[in-house]
Amino acid sequence: MGALYTVPTMEGVGDEDDPPSKQRSDSKDDRQHSTCGKKTHLKSLMEDLGLEQLYPEKLSLSIILQIDEKTITDEPAKCNSDLPWYFLKKLMMVNVTARNVKCTSACESNCNHPLLDLKNLVKSTNSGDMLNPLDIITALFLCSDGFVRQEMALKMSMCQFSVPLLLPNCDTKQCTLMLWAMRDIVKKYRPQSLSESKGFIEDRIVLSELPMISFVRLGECSLSKSEILNKLLSNSQQYHDTFVHHNMECGDSPKRISNGLVEITWYLPCGNKNMDVFSEPVAVANLRGDIASFETQFSFLCQTSAAVFVFFDTLDSACKLLTNQQHKAQIFLVGNHQSNHFGIDALESVATKLSLTNSNILLKTKRMNDADFVKKLRKTVSNVVENSKMKMGIEQMADIAHKLGIWVDEDSSECQTAKKNADAITAEIQDILEYKEAQLPLQGQIWKELTRLEKEECRLRKVGSESIEDYKSDLQIEKTKLREKQNSYDMSNAMTCFINAISSPGIERCYFLKWMRMNLDNVSREKLSDLREQYKEKCKNSENKAEIKDIDRQLSNSSLGTEHFFREMGQIYEASLSLPEKAPSRQQLQHLPKLCAQLLLDGFPLELVDGDASNIPLRWVSDVLSQLNDLMSSQSKILVVTVLGVQSTGKSTLLNTMFGVQFAVSSGRCTRGAFMLLIGINEDVKKVLNCDFMVIIDTEGLKSPELAQLDNSHEHDNELATLVVGLSDITIINIAMENSTDMKDILQIVVHAFLRMSAVGKKPKCQFVHQNVSDVSAHENNLRDRKLLLEQLDEMTQAAAKMEKKEENKSFTDVMEYSPDTGNWYIPGLWNGNPPMAPVNAGYSEAVYELKKNIIQMLGSCESSANDILKFTEWMKSLWNAVKHENFIFSFRNSLVADAYMRLCTEFNEWEWKFKKEMYTWVTIAETKINNFGNFAETSEISDMSELLTQLKSEAFTVLSKWETTLLEKLAKYFKQTEGHVYLVEGYREDFANSAKSLRREMECSVFNQLQAAADIRQGMTELDRIKENHTKELEERVCALIDECREKKVKMADKELDTEFDKMWKKTVNELCFSKQKTKNVITYVSCCLRDNLSRKGSHACELLSQKSLKDCGLVPFKYTVDGLCKQIIHKLSKIFNIEDHVKAVQNLADCIIRSCTQFVTEKKNNYHDTYIQEILHMIDESLQNNQDVKIEIEFEVSLKQHICGVAARQFQKLHEDFIRVNDPYRCLNQNKEKFRTDFKDVFNKRDQCQKKAKEFTDRCLRPAVEDFVYCSLGPDIIGEMKKQKFGTRKSLQYSVLLDLLSKDDFENYLSYICSYEEYVKTWILNQIVEHFSNGSTMIEFEDEHVQSSIRSINTAVNKAKTEKSCNLKSFVENVCKKLGDKLVISKDALRAFMILNNADQEQFAHWLTECVKDMAQVLQEKFKKTNILMKLKDLHVKPENELFTKLIGCGKQCPFCKAPCETEGKVHTHHKTSLHRSQALGRFRWNRTEKLVTDICSSSVISDQSFHCAATNGKYHPYKDYAAIFPDWRIAPDASLQASDYWKYVLAKFNKQFAEAFTAEPADIPTTWKHITRKQAEESLSNI
Repeated sequence: MGALYTVPTMEGVGDEDDPPSKQRSDSKDDRQHSTCGKKTHLKSLMEDLGLEQLYPEKLSLSIILQIDEKTITDEPAKCNSDLPWYFLKKLMMVNVTARNVKCTSACESNCNHPLLDLKNLVKSTNSGDMLNPLDIITALFLCSDGFVRQEMALKMSMCQFSVPLLLPNCDTKQCTLMLWAMRDIVKKYRPQSLSESKGFIEDRIVLSELPMISFVRLGECSLSKSEILNKLLSNSQQYHDTFVHHNMECGDSPKRISNGLVEITWYLPCGNKNMDVFSEPVAVANLRGDIASFETQFSFLCQTSAAVFVFFDTLDSACKLLTNQQHKAQIFLVGNHQSNHFGIDALESVATKLSLTNSNILLKTKRMNDADFVKKLRKTVSNVVENSKMKMGIEQMADIAHKLGIWVDEDSSECQTAKKNADAITAEIQDILEYKEAQLPLQGQIWKELTRLEKEECRLRKVGSESIEDYKSDLQIEKTKLREKQNSYDMSNAMTCFINAISSPGIERCYFLKWMRMNLDNVSREKLSDLREQYKEKCKNSENKAEIKDIDRQLSNSSLGTEHFFREMGQIYEASLSLPEKAPSRQQLQHLPKLCAQLLLDGFPLELVDGDASNIPLRWVSDVLSQLNDLMSSQSKILVVTVLGVQSTGKSTLLNTMFGVQFAVSSGRCTRGAFMLLIGINEDVKKVLNCDFMVIIDTEGLKSPELAQLDNSHEHDNELATLVVGLSDITIINIAMENSTDMKDILQIVVHAFLRMSAVGKKPKCQFVHQNVSDVSAHENNLRDRKLLLEQLDEMTQAAAKMEKKEENKSFTDVMEYSPDTGNWYIPGLWNGNPPMAPVNAGYSEAVYELKKNIIQMLGSCESSANDILKFTEWMKSLWNAVKHENFIFSFRNSLVADAYMRLCTEFNEWEWKFKKEMYTWVTIAETKINNFGNFAETSEISDMSELLTQLKSEAFTVLSKWETTLLEKLAKYFKQTEGHVYLVEGYREDFANSAKSLRREMECSVFNQLQAAADIRQGMTELDRIKENHTKELEERVCALIDECREKKVKMADKELDTEFDKMWKKTVNELCFSKQKTKNVITYVSCCLRDNLSRKGSHACELLSQKSLKDCGLVPFKYTVDGLCKQIIHKLSKIFNIEDHVKAVQNLADCIIRSCTQFVTEKKNNYHDTYIQEILHMIDESLQNNQDVKIEIEFEVSLKQHICGVAARQFQKLHEDFIRVNDPYRCLNQNKEKFRTDFKDVFNKRDQCQKKAKEFTDRCLRPAVEDFVYCSLGPDIIGEMKKQKFGTRKSLQYSVLLDLLSKDDFENYLSYICSYEEYVKTWILNQIVEHFSNGSTMIEFEDEHVQSSIRSINTAVNKAKTEKSCNLKSFVENVCKKLGDKLVISKDALRAFMILNNADQEQFAHWLTECVKDMAQVLQEKFKKTNILMKLKDLHVKPENELFTKLIGCGKQCPFCKAPCETEGKVHTHHKTSLHRSQALGRFRWNRTEKLVTDICSSSVISDQSFHCAATNGKYHPYKDYAAIFPDWRIAPDASLQASDYWKYVLAKFNKQFAEAFTAEPADIPTTWKHITRKQAEESLSNI
């Protein structure tokens, strides 16, 4: 770079920040210039700093505030291009060390050099290699837009750094007045005049009219002007470097672009004489460089200052520069008498020309040290300040700047237009309260009343004895009227101007909002100042209580900020949504959310919670966030950080320091409600955090004094804390250990919030921040305090858990992950000294920075995935809807949780179905093995059936265990993933794990029973098979003998003669054979034994009851439950009169349900009876009774029910058994094959070729039935799998489909059937859906073809393998084929035995024809399947799909205790029952006692009311609905997620009110007005809540 630019000559000339040893005498040209053909100084420096792409004014707040790697790492600056960002990073966090910038390469020292080398020490690092901090600051201001300049100036002011007043551009020789940059600086101070009253002045610094004292340099100067100024402004207790000087780090580096810079700072008194340097406020300006080179700046200072102090070493006696100026300011000459160049004569000449006295000349004599000199200077400045009448605000300096050709940064057209627009609005404000009522009317009392109605809809505190649904309908009508009232207002002039202004192009809009905020702050500050004075005066007299209260109210309501205008905009928008969709006034406002969304992206905050009304305008905020989502790149993820704490504990300051943002702090008012702000995340950090933006939420202080007087202040705090904790990924909790009462209160509020989140599956992390703790040993010393804090957290958790009815939470660590060592941060006080002159404490900034790093690290290691904006919105809506209810945990319903639950259900159902399907397949193969055992087709070497059964059971156990492990592993893996919000359904993990274990137990029991039954039935056939085998063998021998006999006659015999001979032989042989009659089992006897054994565990009374009636007399008439005892009969009759479901009806319904299930089980059994069947039936009854313990069961009922079911089953099973015996009678079986024997006899006698015929016979009699049976074994799981893809994926989707179908038919009889005979209706519906789905499509044909082709492939493979093996005859060949098919096809032994008779076909020819016949068989089967009715197919399936799907839909079978809506929770085993769509109690037959009218109340509303209920479970006593869980602990009845949630059943009842009344023998219900307006479309839309 050295070849491209030269250090300007003026850099070393007498600069106050250069030590005398560095000064050069060539001071003729002190101006900065560029050499022809070389880079300018400015461009060169910009390149060094890596800022050339950002010059001019391209650096925006969005760039510097975004979170990148540099903001979260402690990497020092390695090169010059790192320095600006290093400075900005520290400045944005208000770190007073921000100006200490140098590269690590420049900092390397020689101290570790092993050798003595004094020459090298002398040549140590040249300051010229480093950059002067002022150059970096100047470069950044030149590169920054107006908003970054404003932010930098504000933060520099907080650090007590000097701020640019005139910013030079060394290339253009033009300077700019930084008026806009300083606009946002507000200072508080107390002059001596207010010290006694303890009053203070708070004002925007550019508006404050203060005397300005300027300090400049003429020519060379051996005094360091800036260092002397720092000493001048610092009191004896604390020194601070306000101005950069040569003794600071890099302060002695040559300045390349910052000469000509005028900096300003302010000295503001605190009112303490012993501490104040000056008793009155004063502005201090400092010009960098020689005034000879910067005459414009000098001229400006002379016209704006009360005094100008000119530092010099030598003076030109002519000194035209000083004498030619039009001085408004006093001139003071400050010289160093100790300098070798000092000339007394020249000084006297100049002083004379300027008419100066001794008091205007300050000389540092040889005997005077720095302290004495500063003291003298300070006295002189004090005199000027106290006596000066020349006071000017920076805003007033703009006119002078314009006259001198100095630019003003506010002169841009965008800034001026924005100012004009903002002034037009704020100029109208005289009285804030009146202005708000006139110009912002929608957010006042109307909005507060709407809030009240919304919360009342959720809490129903004032419903009294009125019908709940009528009351809710009235509330809705009231809300509609209030919205109409809002719409009746014309948009005010202020709002019209405001909306027009924020609709302007981007930069102008940003200027407008800044102007608005500053103007409104000024107005509010002035108003609040007056009110405080009045308050102070009134408080002097204790009798002014009413007036004090009124002023107190005004203080609370006198806040006016831009948030009020946006709030009004939100109300205008929300009110418009109640208008018809095509209404012009509604259409005109549709763009408002997008405007606000754009502002969010631009870095402006959005008000989430209206702190005045304590409500969220949900539609407005949701639509703004929806638009924000559209503006962002698709699927942008966000993470949320929130702060909570007591009011005025520095929460907003903490966030501002941490993230460099600018939430409103003080300015006379505290944060109200909650505001969110968006911060971008750089690409390098996106991968770490897995998100694109960070959302920062600032909240109003808890325990606010303004709200403390209100009755619901604690409720308000709880609502706010619950909302923001629920929205957060990390919550920062600001607590003060010194105030134990406040701390206990806030901990209780916070613990409540965390407990609620834990209960609904959200697990935010928290960090406790203890402010104003500065000792280095704070962390160690506060060990006891941390222990105390944890004890209090545990105490609060127990108290909160009791209130929230979650008493299993015993400690804070049960609720969330928390470690006292890593979860607490100790942060020193904000100010280093006494304000207003105290800079921000470096320890504060560093501690906050460490906290920030930790928070980002925690976010990076978060197990939960980041939300996108839409999910954040959904979560916010759900949280707020739940917050509005008193019982948050029971009220919380969220679509994200619902989606996460549905995804888990879908996944689990998929795993569960794979498990079941594999077990169906395994059992089919196992049964095939059992059925083939002992046949030719038997493949195993096991000779004993019991051994085979043991082996199969062992295999089954292994497969079941493997699948149980797989299910549990999949579940564990599912919960480890970060996507899909799985952490929200963590609470259901145990339920699903239990479901997996329960499924395994059920499958094990079912599989073992099936194996046992199949084995026993096959074993029972062994004797029959032996008899049939012997008979067949005997007949075959007789036929062979007959053939020989006929052939010996050597006469050609006709068919008729052969028939005659065959008939004689058959008759004779059959008569000779022994046909012993098969023993028929007495099923009823065995069933009786099983029943007695089952009831023996119930005690002697059960056995006694069983003995009173014979089983054969049971089940002959329909089962009817009756009550014994006069008292029970009276209660039952009264219940029938009032049509209330009493105990008798509940028991009868339970009995009917159990009987239906058992009847279906019996009907499905097609084979021989087996003893396990009755055991399964008894198990089904016991399980149903166990699962319905809410229905009180007497032993008499249980015995009679079991007798009834077993009586019916025993008769059915007896018939099944007798039919089996009849079908398998040996005599009958033998006669069945008579004609086949005759045909084979003729073929063999006539020596006909049997190959083709036998191949066809084997195919038709053996293979085709086996293949057909295989297809029907396999089709059931296929149909189930297909239907699951359609609408049977989860219980909710199935429910949704049923209800939607009901709505599409809109038929009363269907609704009545669904409500009164739920199981029967749903079973029929499922069957119809299967029939409908498979009747028209080709899916069933595909399934059938697939299984047929699979069987044919297996047959062909078996034939080919048998051909390769040596077979001595056709019989052994066929046996080999059957062996190969033994695991797949069950070939009838009877058919195979018949086929083998008299079979003399050629093996090779037979195999050929067999292959051909199998091809034909495939076609025949396909044709048959096509012609077979779907219902007939379903009837023949081994696995009934309608049963499996119904079991899935019914689940646990529980119904809501109030409205009988079915439970929707997945699996049979779950902790709690719930349903998303409750019904009107009218549909449960409830009516009012006096009027007989059906009741419209819905239990999801009743449970939040103060009303009571009574039923059998309460023993007829009234019990509060709110405490229903005490009576029905297994149920969770959440309030409706929205007013429209129950629209489906409201629509049904409103439409069929009279029909339902007639069906239930009652009077029609009084339908609430709003129900009558619900359309069919709205009813359908409400189903989306399922």
